[in-house]
Amino acid sequence: MLRWLLPENIADVLPSEARRVEELRRRLLDLYRSYGYELVMPPLIEHLDSLLTGSGADLGLRTFQLVDQLSGRTLGVRADMTPQVARIDAHLLNREGVTRLCYAGSVLHTRPQGLFATREPIHAGAELYGHAGIEADLEAIELLVRSLDAAGVAKVRIDLCHAAIVPALLEMDGGVGERDVEALYALLRGKDAPGLDEWLHDASPSLRASLRALPGLHGRVAAGAAADETSRDDGSPLARARAALPQAAPIAAALEQLERLCASPLWRRWPAAELSVDLADLRGYRYHNGITFAAYVEGLPYAIARGGRYDNVGRVFGRARPATGFSIELRALAGLGTDAEPVPAIRAPWSDDAALIETVAALRAAGEIVIQVLPGHEQEQQEFACDRELAMQDGRWTVRRIAPA
Repeated sequence: MLRWLLPENIADVLPSEARRVEELRRRLLDLYRSYGYELVMPPLIEHLDSLLTGSGADLGLRTFQLVDQLSGRTLGVRADMTPQVARIDAHLLNREGVTRLCYAGSVLHTRPQGLFATREPIHAGAELYGHAGIEADLEAIELLVRSLDAAGVAKVRIDLCHAAIVPALLEMDGGVGERDVEALYALLRGKDAPGLDEWLHDASPSLRASLRALPGLHGRVAAGAAADETSRDDGSPLARARAALPQAAPIAAALEQLERLCASPLWRRWPAAELSVDLADLRGYRYHNGITFAAYVEGLPYAIARGGRYDNVGRVFGRARPATGFSIELRALAGLGTDAEPVPAIRAPWSDDAALIETVAALRAAGEIVIQVLPGHEQEQQEFACDRELAMQDGRWTVRRIAPA
């Protein structure tokens, strides 16, 4: 086997792409800081039970596991950073009131998200703790939309869902016993009608009707329309959901929250965002318990970002807290843009001349890129475009333009 071959869906990031990713990472972290989000850096590995707390089977299947040779305990390589940030908020910071945290770093997946996706995505995200109101959900969505705008994405579709609806349905009519609920979620996500019929063959008629209706409850929503207008619109997926689903209190509350979110006038500030609802868009990890959202952009067959409310995940770390946030696949997002033009630079000769060394240092301190050409390598190419050069003129080193070839 060739030693330079990497595992499947694992790849090096070469200079041009690495520069795009890093520049975007800096823009996003600066954006989050302007909203008051503080940067945290969770570890790459930690105890497996901490990484997988409350997340369901899907995250466990995506997580690489290994044995710690110091303690003998099972460790996991993080596949998702949200539980780590929840642990930091609940156990380490232990603040009262609202806490805003952001992060950026690599995660590792046992399986790729899509056919051409990497197993080592770079995630950037923001999490807001301590506020249970819809204002926090709107802030998270606004930050997501602005993140995509910072990457040059002209159009985005935001799909809304609510993670409390399916659990509420499954608790009705005596529940579903020992049935494989993870399989049900997969069938709903895939809108697999025959598979749903088979899974529901011995369910109560009301449960069968409700779960069979979920995959069809999707469609565009008029962003910023008043909640009563949405409920009167028979074509709205939320109006159809009220007609098709039981009027149980948790389900009615979930639909009301979605209607309030859709009715917010803040959507008018995001004209590039198309709003839709899909009550079967149950992808992601199972720690969510409220409004969830996913962002889809042209050029990607899967969501570029996912987020939502995950209240009380911090309970296992010693403190339950309202929480909402999102995570963006940074490397895929950077790849959506056009290749950037080569960065202008200054070419300088290699010399131990004190005046040259001082001039080069001053230019670099001023933010210029100065590349000193090593002897014998004058014609070699690299990523930077040297449009100027340092040359001796009238006894001093001077920057001058290089005439186009």
